[in-house]
Amino acid sequence: MRRVLKADALLCLAAAVLHLGFAARLDSLLGLPAPLLVGPGVFLLAYVALLAAMATSRAVWSWLFPLIVGGNVGWGLCCIGLSAAGGVTALGHAYLWLNALAVFVFAALQWRGWRATPAGGSAWRAA
Repeated sequence: MRRVLKADALLCLAAAVLHLGFAARLDSLLGLPAPLLVGPGVFLLAYVALLAAMATSRAVWSWLFPLIVGGNVGWGLCCIGLSAAGGVTALGHAYLWLNALAVFVFAALQWRGWRATPAGGSAWRAA
């Protein structure tokens, strides 16, 4: 489970760097307005910190996993919605759909890992 959290954090960090460092360039490449990239980029930095804290904690934060899973599913649905709304380039569609696929995979892995943890969340168990 720690590996899944770390992988999620690394991918989110990469997305945050892209969104915050290259928003203007991505605007033209993806057809997504820069403010629509910067806002999630800032959020992703906080999310990365949370995932890193969870991945390095001695205890399972089991009460937080449903929120993490739900957030990933919501993020994926938002990406699909943005793609369906139109106005994005072909590369933008690909970016949004790959993003959705990635967060759906993380949601599934995190859900599976959460279900395998002890109910009290007092210790990590191999998942």
